[in-house]
Amino acid sequence: MIRIGSGAGFSGDRLEPAVVLAENGQLDYLVLECLAERTIALAQKRKLQNPSLGYDPLLEKRMELLLPVISKNKVRLITNMGAANPIGAAEKIVELARKLGVSVKVAAVTGDDVYHSIDLEENALEVDEPLSSFGQLISANAYLGVKAILPALETGADVIITGRVADPSLFVAPMIHHYGWPLDDANRIAQGTVVGHLLECGSQICGGYFADPGKKDVPNFAYLGFPYADVDCDGTAIISKVQGTGGIISLATAKEQLLYEVTNPNEYMTPDVIADFTTVRLRERAPDTIEVTGCTGKKKPDTLKVSVGYHAGYIGEGEISYAGMNALGRAKLAGEVMYERLKDDFSDLRIDYIGSTSVHRTSFSQNEVPYEIRLRVAGKAQTIENAAKIGEEVEALYTNGPAGGGGARKYTNEVIGIVSTLISRDKINTSFVIRESVKNEEKIV
Repeated sequence: MIRIGSGAGFSGDRLEPAVVLAENGQLDYLVLECLAERTIALAQKRKLQNPSLGYDPLLEKRMELLLPVISKNKVRLITNMGAANPIGAAEKIVELARKLGVSVKVAAVTGDDVYHSIDLEENALEVDEPLSSFGQLISANAYLGVKAILPALETGADVIITGRVADPSLFVAPMIHHYGWPLDDANRIAQGTVVGHLLECGSQICGGYFADPGKKDVPNFAYLGFPYADVDCDGTAIISKVQGTGGIISLATAKEQLLYEVTNPNEYMTPDVIADFTTVRLRERAPDTIEVTGCTGKKKPDTLKVSVGYHAGYIGEGEISYAGMNALGRAKLAGEVMYERLKDDFSDLRIDYIGSTSVHRTSFSQNEVPYEIRLRVAGKAQTIENAAKIGEEVEALYTNGPAGGGGARKYTNEVIGIVSTLISRDKINTSFVIRESVKNEEKIV
């Protein structure tokens, strides 16, 4: 039996659940899944500004907490926090380990950066337009699979840090390494993939993003536990959490997570397998304990998905609040003023009445009159100077707008757009680099 814990589901996730798992979960492996499409594009921008950066911004905080614990309890850590710079991340981990007096061997997996290998005349998957039409490209990272991670695991490294790897592959790789599954055993790898998919979002299978008070209550919600899975040699898994932590693992939480981000449950494509989630069987074995069986699979795809980031201009935003009687009426008057003054400069201008119609663009409570409304105006521009006009106009509503406006804010943000394409596997060359805190030497394979 192998036990794998999930200590993070995205870059900004809580820090302490991973420590709880490493300290009390009796784990063999701890996985931190911290990378999304825009996350890596932003990381590439940071690396361009400073070649020593480009890894996850919370890497140091997480490692300072985890290194002593995983060293003491002999837990191996796998994470994609390397983002755009896995080698730089490995060097930072070794630096932290030396400060903490901890011995660590780190394997940094590379090869996902395919910026110079993509065909710019290939159409994006989302729209029928070539990649070259999106202007300034920032990044292009292929979704690697278990084949990139396995050689790093075979070195015995305490920490394996990657860039863009398919989320479930982070979990499947240690299963294959532990049990020696053949890479063409589609059913076992599919079963491992569904387990990884259930674990990858951390707290979500434990009640995070599930709770709805009075309908789907989750106990001790402020202190959600994060899950782990006991996986046997055929991929059957028992998912649970550390005793005493908050949250709930049930058939309902498991089913919601099973369908999360799955557009075609018959063919869930990863670099390792095409999994059929419709054959999965979930069974509640005990409180907070779910058994997962039955996933089947087909041969892996011939191509890998590539996430391409591009510069998509700037967003200018402005907000101001109106409260009291007729708050919505005054906010709408302010919105009309903003539309009139900005319509010629912004073709895509959005005006939201937060508290009334900002999410669904219509009101489902026609008889309720809101007592307070926050007006938000946003639009996209090609330059930061033009984007800033929106916030300036909203701020001017203090004296030029309806009565009682207050709490104005203005800001601009660069927009990173994301599209996808495919790349042939034969264009991918993966490798790894070793960094160690004891011998102070490196090995490149």
